[in-house]
Amino acid sequence: MRSRLLLLLTVLLATVLLALGIPLATSQASTEQQRVVVDRIDDTARFASLAQFAAGLSPDGDGAADPLGTLQEELRRYHEVYGIKAGVFQRDGEPMAVAPVGWAAPRGEEDGDAFAEALAGRRSRGPGQVWPWDDERTLVVASPVIRDGDVIAVVVTESPTGPLRSRILSGWLPIGYGLAAAMLLALAAAHQLTGWILRPVRVLDRATHEISTGRMTARVAPGGGPPELKRLARSFNEMADHVEEILEQQRAFVADASHQLRNPLAALLLRIELLGLDLPEGSAEFASVQAEGKRLARVLDDLLDLALAEHTAADLRLTDVAALVAERIGSWRPVAGRGGVVLRQAGAGAVTGWADPVALSSALDAVIDNALKFTPFGGEVTVTVTAEGDRVTIETADTGRGLDDEELERIGDRFWRAGRHQNVAGSGLGLSIVHVLLAAGGATIAYAHNQPHGLRVLVSVPRHAPEVSPQRRPAPAAG
Repeated sequence: MRSRLLLLLTVLLATVLLALGIPLATSQASTEQQRVVVDRIDDTARFASLAQFAAGLSPDGDGAADPLGTLQEELRRYHEVYGIKAGVFQRDGEPMAVAPVGWAAPRGEEDGDAFAEALAGRRSRGPGQVWPWDDERTLVVASPVIRDGDVIAVVVTESPTGPLRSRILSGWLPIGYGLAAAMLLALAAAHQLTGWILRPVRVLDRATHEISTGRMTARVAPGGGPPELKRLARSFNEMADHVEEILEQQRAFVADASHQLRNPLAALLLRIELLGLDLPEGSAEFASVQAEGKRLARVLDDLLDLALAEHTAADLRLTDVAALVAERIGSWRPVAGRGGVVLRQAGAGAVTGWADPVALSSALDAVIDNALKFTPFGGEVTVTVTAEGDRVTIETADTGRGLDDEELERIGDRFWRAGRHQNVAGSGLGLSIVHVLLAAGGATIAYAHNQPHGLRVLVSVPRHAPEVSPQRRPAPAAG
């Protein structure tokens, strides 16, 4: 967002500076050219006054050599000193005196207009603007020679524009440097401005992300920024407080209800046991009631575990994930053996990641327990540890029946169980508890089909210390 805002401000600032700089550069070029044109007009006026005496005279007539010769000498010296071509031409364009010798008056479209204006008794208005890149342009100025109210000749000068173009370019350099310096200052100011505006947005975004990942204690610290964003930060903190309070009340209710129901349920189960002593041995109704009571007790225990998991902060530390997986597999191998299932470990032998060892152990217990329950006799459960990029993945793959696509989308929902698994012991909360335990430490859990059949459960933990809020800093590495 900052880059887009900076790009927009940069375009606006560049547009403003160009809108100021282009007219300034144009004005500077026009001023330089006008200075040269005025100077050439003064020169043509001087030559026109000399030409008044020489016009109409022949070099062979009495006294005619002095005025015409003087004019020719003035034009020659003028050309030698300044490098400017100059001449006096009759109305039909025939030269009276020119320097250098043989030079003819320019009669191009623009230059012809200057000559025609002079014939009409007006000084030329000057040529169009000369720019530094006009290498072949010359500056032509014409003035009429008037005697007794009539135009008898025209004085024309043709100046090279090299020095003029150099002066224009030299005048543009300070303007360019000034615009560049102004642009740099404006960019620095825009960078600071966008940082000041967006700093509260970044803090708010970080706090929102932390809350979305389960860190409900994250808040936006008071800081700078526009008043509207300060007010938004205060409103966000108030909303977060309210949501945290509601969730805390919900957790407390679930925990209290689960805890308070355990004692009456335990007493009820005891009474059922006592009543069972008076019933015939092998009563199906008694066995059904007893099984439902035990199932209800498991549900209450799982609800209490879920409430505690949602309330407990993760104790993150650098953990040997591969060693932890090997330990849990060793604990579950006897259970797998009784069910005729092969439980084995694959992948890396030593991989570290940042996790809560207790929470990760509980999650692995739940995942392996599920895999063993739904893998038939003679099947296989493989737990593979891999490290890729900045994540460590623990994949638990079984060779059971697996789930279809619709069931795969619902797995992990609270109290959800596949229809064909209703007779398998469980409350439908195990994987929900796993998700809460992992999310508290920045880990994730995902599900996929195993080939050719079965289910793959992917638990992923970060390899490096995650960025967390100050209220929930990771614990130092164990050992």
